[in-house]
Amino acid sequence: MKKLFILCMLALTTLPAQASPELAAKSKCMTCHQVDRKVLGPSFKEIAARFKGQKTAQTTLAAGISKGVKGKWGKIPMPPQKVSAADAQALAKWILTL
Repeated sequence: MKKLFILCMLALTTLPAQASPELAAKSKCMTCHQVDRKVLGPSFKEIAARFKGQKTAQTTLAAGISKGVKGKWGKIPMPPQKVSAADAQALAKWILTL
């Protein structure tokens, strides 16, 4: 029974992150972005619209989250965010669904 519990816990901790407004808030994305309106940075819907139809949108957006973005959305750069690669991918995927 103990082995089964340990295996279940390992499986749960290795599952990919599921993005949601909660993950965005936990990752502090909501400090500068909102779903429907511009704050310091563009709204998530505005970001999704810019990437709509691009095959590499999720990868490009996740890289921007991880490495930062400068000059693509105005004068204020977005610094690199301290999120895991899995969370960056999950956030990018979620943003693109908006």
